[in-house]
Amino acid sequence: MQSKITKILKAIADPTRREIFHALVVAATAMPITQISGQFAISRQGITKHLKTLEDAGLIQIQTKGRERFCLADPLPLQEVNHWLKFYERFWDDTLQNLSSYLDNKA
Repeated sequence: MQSKITKILKAIADPTRREIFHALVVAATAMPITQISGQFAISRQGITKHLKTLEDAGLIQIQTKGRERFCLADPLPLQEVNHWLKFYERFWDDTLQNLSSYLDNKA
């Protein structure tokens, strides 16, 4: 079973999925799948597969209203990726600071 962070990274690894997610975040409202698919030069079936990956990662919610399916972005799961990256940011900041201190003492 994939971890949550793995699903999120997989979802945002694809440029089309990032564009779809970005469009939904900017819209700040639910968008019908037909409107989303109209913005891309790929089939509706292709868009639906991308949306399913985003939904599995928890980055969007899909709701059915009547005959139409609407997608709404949920950027909150990206905080988990941000927390994961912050560890490495601190690691590299500390490593570079230690290197700088070392080089300063050598001079």
